[in-house]
Amino acid sequence: MNKVIHPKKRRKWSLDKKEALEGYGFVAPWFIGFLIFTAGPLLFSLYASFTNYDITSRMDFIGFDNYKRMFTEDPLFWKSLRNTLYYVALAVPLTTMGSVILAVLLNVKIPGMRWFRTIYYLPTVLSGVAVYMLWMMLLNPESGLINTVLGWIGIEGPAWLTDPAWTKNAIVMMKMWAVGGGMLLFLAALQGVSDHLYEAAEIDGASSIRKLWHITVPMITPVIFFDVVTSLIGGFQIFQEGYVMADDPGAPGSPANSLLFFNLHMFLKAFKIFDMGYAMAMAWFLFIIAIIVTIINMVMSKYWVHYEGGDSR
Repeated sequence: MNKVIHPKKRRKWSLDKKEALEGYGFVAPWFIGFLIFTAGPLLFSLYASFTNYDITSRMDFIGFDNYKRMFTEDPLFWKSLRNTLYYVALAVPLTTMGSVILAVLLNVKIPGMRWFRTIYYLPTVLSGVAVYMLWMMLLNPESGLINTVLGWIGIEGPAWLTDPAWTKNAIVMMKMWAVGGGMLLFLAALQGVSDHLYEAAEIDGASSIRKLWHITVPMITPVIFFDVVTSLIGGFQIFQEGYVMADDPGAPGSPANSLLFFNLHMFLKAFKIFDMGYAMAMAWFLFIIAIIVTIINMVMSKYWVHYEGGDSR
């Protein structure tokens, strides 16, 4: 006996398939772009990290030689890694705490507060080489505004960008100037904290410090967690500062390689001496570090990140 297919059911299946095809059609441009511009280059760089690829003439498979050379034969690899870790360890906590404190101070309802918020956010809009040139003038040990102001109060300012002991600290100070981006993020989170929590704390006689520590900070820990993770990943990618603000324009990372960050060293290997295979091995090593740090943050977040619904996620 032949099976009877009802017209309504056939039309339903046709509509389902049509909707599925339309969905795949909308997704296809992104998926094709991902394969061509992200997944493809990613896999190519992984393979090339095991070769002596030099962009133009060679691409011979050499196994783990690039990685062995990285760890045992390249002293600047360890120097650049230490510089980067020092910067990340100093800049990430300071910029995060600075953003939180600034957001708390600006989360009050007084006349003109919008102007203050705008003023503190403005440095975030500025970026690129122009900002670095501005700070190079500000940090000039002889005529810079910062050392001039320090001289007014009897402090002899250091040679910020010419003394290897101060160069990375100068970069961190420059980053503190642009905490307005994080401030805006935390300000939005603070305004989502319910006033009922503060009213209940006041009834219990809690001081301002206790309300800040036991209400404000726990309620914005998800945003703090997001900022810490993204800042850590961004910190490992620092590059332009060491290239532009070097003491000697012909020697990026100077003085004494104190500004030779990991990405800058990788860039010089890739595009100055065209040791592209080695540079790609460095890129994958940095990628692994970023992944490990992110996983550690994700695991540790359950001990200090609090969500309104009580879900540690």
